[in-house]
Amino acid sequence: MVQRFDVGTRLSEMAVHNGVCYLAGQVAEDGSQDITGQTQQVLAAIDALLARAGSSKAKLLRVEIFLKDFADFAGMNAAWEAWLPAGHAPPRATVKAELAKPEWRVEMVVTAAV
Repeated sequence: MVQRFDVGTRLSEMAVHNGVCYLAGQVAEDGSQDITGQTQQVLAAIDALLARAGSSKAKLLRVEIFLKDFADFAGMNAAWEAWLPAGHAPPRATVKAELAKPEWRVEMVVTAAV
C-alpha cells in the first residue's frame, strides 16, 4: 500500500511504501533569506515531514541537493553539517540547477527508511 501525504493536483509532499519514505523537493518558504537561512528552512521542513511518517534524519537513505549557485556550497554544507547527527551521513549528490523560482537558492529531495 502506498500512503501519500499532502496530495495536490500536481504532486504529493511525501509518499511511504514498504518502509521507505520519499519526499518531494523541499524549498524555503522565505526566499529572501541567504543560503544558511534557506537551508535551515528546508531542513526543518524535512524534519517535520519525516516525523509525520515516523522517521527521522538518522534514517536518511539518500539525499539529492540542488543549488542555484555553487558559491553557496560552503554555506549550505555548514547548515547541513550542523543539522546532521554524527555518524548518519547518507549517500548524497549536490548539483547546480536552475530552480523553479528565482529566489530559491536550494532544493533537497530525500529518501529515508521508516
